[in-house]
Amino acid sequence: MIPRFGLQVYWPSTVPAERKEVEPPKGASPTAELGLLMASAWVIPLVAFFLLRWELAYLVLPYVTLVSAEYLLFKPRGEVKIWRSIPHHRYLEGQEVEVEVHVVPEFSVEHLLVRDIVPEELEVVSGSPGKVFSLAAGEEGVLRYRVRMKRGVHHFERVEVSYRDPLSFFSADSLVELFTEVIGVPQVYDVPTPYSTRGTKITVGPLPSPLIGEGLEFHAVREYRPGDPLKIINWKATARTGKIMANEFESERKVDVVFVVDASRRNLPVFDYLIRAAASIMLNALNDGTGFGLLLAEEVPLWVRVNYGKRHFFKCIDFLSTAKPDVNNVIAYQVEHLAKTAFPPRSQIVYFSPLLTKESQEALKILGELGYNVVVISPNPNSLYTPTTEEEEVAMKLVELRRKAMLRELSAYGLIIDWDVKKPLKVAIAEVIKL
Repeated sequence: MIPRFGLQVYWPSTVPAERKEVEPPKGASPTAELGLLMASAWVIPLVAFFLLRWELAYLVLPYVTLVSAEYLLFKPRGEVKIWRSIPHHRYLEGQEVEVEVHVVPEFSVEHLLVRDIVPEELEVVSGSPGKVFSLAAGEEGVLRYRVRMKRGVHHFERVEVSYRDPLSFFSADSLVELFTEVIGVPQVYDVPTPYSTRGTKITVGPLPSPLIGEGLEFHAVREYRPGDPLKIINWKATARTGKIMANEFESERKVDVVFVVDASRRNLPVFDYLIRAAASIMLNALNDGTGFGLLLAEEVPLWVRVNYGKRHFFKCIDFLSTAKPDVNNVIAYQVEHLAKTAFPPRSQIVYFSPLLTKESQEALKILGELGYNVVVISPNPNSLYTPTTEEEEVAMKLVELRRKAMLRELSAYGLIIDWDVKKPLKVAIAEVIKL
């Protein structure tokens, strides 16, 4: 017998208060069913009365009394309000997150089972996502448990609610749609700026700007244009050419940085290290006030234009959080196309790739040949493995020699940081760039 009691859902406290009415469980009306049951139970005493067979009435009266008491005392009258509370929207991967599910019935209940449906990819580290409550009318019950966050977007979508009265005359099993989204962002490290600042002056930013204007760094000599200040006239060039010539300078603004992440499936063993490195250097750029863009080279590439500020940073971080290794055999084409059409001129490129495929190596060559300054953060997949036998040790040395030869060949196109992932990224950068 299923009672028709409603469930009213509130969104988490981190979201504006919004109510969602949930339809009561489908099933027969307990009022009609119990009324029919009680009516049929009273038929026997009535028949006994007319037939003067009182022993029949004695047999059925206890059952009728029990059903009547159960109906009067334990029939649910009202709704159950339930909502989930998670303090924040984003958490670092590996962090423990406390989840609370709040339950408030409008009627007294002796057995109310509440079980939160936890996303499969999250591990429950303490507590239990299910609990049985015994609550008075209006009393609040709280279910608490903790999960360990993983990188990615995680959806808590449903809560199971089961009601039983002491004798199980009334029961209901309801699956409540209750949506909460939590993002596990990649871990970030404290890293120095990996791109070179050599040759710039003490200005607003550490890197030369692609913008031309007034500044301290000489750029070129051009013909004088109406409206130019007289102080930029180059008198020697004017005397030599017979035309009024003016000096042109680079403005003291920061260079734009483009982060290119190789999301090929071959990179799966070190893919999390790639993402963490990209997030760490992106945070460094944010703190430095540098504009940055992101190319996530998946099968369908994701390009985020260069911008500034925290909102742009969190937008890029969310994309990094959801990134997964993909089948991508055209990264060289993607990089070449965007480098020619979308990358800002003279921008600094930070390329995150273990350089395992010919396509990823070709992408680096294209960037170098187009004249971009490229820094490659290359997690070494060989550093993940520890040889256990002498044969494996010899094989690992041969593999390492092959990798070093490949990196030496590609070093003509950019500065390559070969990162032993057992070491902090900061140490790997410092070993290559003398800070």
